[in-house]
Amino acid sequence: MTAEAGLIRGERTVTDLVTRAGSGDEQAWDALVERYAPLIWSICRRYQLAGADATDAGQGVWLQLVDQLGNLRDPAALAGWLATATQRECLRVLRAQRPPTATSVTGTGRIADQHTEIAEQELPRAERHTALREAFTRLPPRCQQLLALLIHDPPLPYAQISATLGIPAGGIGPLRSRYLYKLRSDPVITDLIGSEAAPGRDGLDGQAVVRDGR
Repeated sequence: MTAEAGLIRGERTVTDLVTRAGSGDEQAWDALVERYAPLIWSICRRYQLAGADATDAGQGVWLQLVDQLGNLRDPAALAGWLATATQRECLRVLRAQRPPTATSVTGTGRIADQHTEIAEQELPRAERHTALREAFTRLPPRCQQLLALLIHDPPLPYAQISATLGIPAGGIGPLRSRYLYKLRSDPVITDLIGSEAAPGRDGLDGQAVVRDGR
């Protein structure tokens, strides 16, 4: 597995990517964007930004990061830095939408108070999404096809899945279990499941693995 493919977890990896991106390594920069874009977009959604407004906020965050890559005190804590920068960009966009009246300033302040713990709430979700996506892409194409059909919205009948993939309908259930086991056995997922099983945190079930890993 390449260095870019192994960027899921670990402070050393994040620090290495930040250092390389700061030196002009485009692959390292792309890896950072791929890993942390879900975190930025989830925060934008929490602030009820969508479309052009969310894009504006997101671009502002990435431009700030480009400017600050060589000045980060703790590159390993990049996720927290991005979360804080995203909150500020979201507030900037919200302020630009309305005149700075006393009411709007008060409302914006209230929004900020409501989202002081966004980083703690959203970071695990973003890490889960990234880890599951990478593990899913390492499955054989046949596995990916079946799991994708099984989580189709609206749900597809087994007869249709059988006809699409050319497998007996009676074999779909056993294959699903086998492929989920294969997905959960990926080193990235076993690490993720271990952290999710810690006291006070919800475990990661098989259905969540399929849904989020699509």
